[in-house]
Amino acid sequence: MIVPGGPETLNHLPRIVDLASRAKVPTIYGSSEFVDAGGLLAYGPSLPAMYRRAGAYLGKILIPTNPSDLPVEQPSRFELVINLKTARALGMTLPESLVLRADRVLR
Repeated sequence: MIVPGGPETLNHLPRIVDLASRAKVPTIYGSSEFVDAGGLLAYGPSLPAMYRRAGAYLGKILIPTNPSDLPVEQPSRFELVINLKTARALGMTLPESLVLRADRVLR
C-alpha cells in the first residue's frame, strides 16, 4: 500500500501505521515520520531541507522581491528511510542494495 505524505495523512499517522501493521500490509509512506512511528519504508522530500528552502524563499520576498517574479520551487532532496524491525515483523527480507541506499535505517 502507498500512503502519501501531507497534513491529511500526518493527522492520522498513529492510526494508519497501526492498521497497516495489524493487517500485515507492507506500506510505503511519503514521509519519514511514519517510519519513526513503526511504518516499513518512506521515500519522499526531506522536510528539514524543504523548511530551509522555504526560509530562503521568504527571505527573497522580504528583500523585497515581488512574489510573482519568483519561480515555483520543487523539492530537491529526497530521503529513503527503512524500518528493518517492521520488515522482520512482516516476514520480509529487504534487498541489501535497497538498505545500503537508505539515508536512514531503523534497526
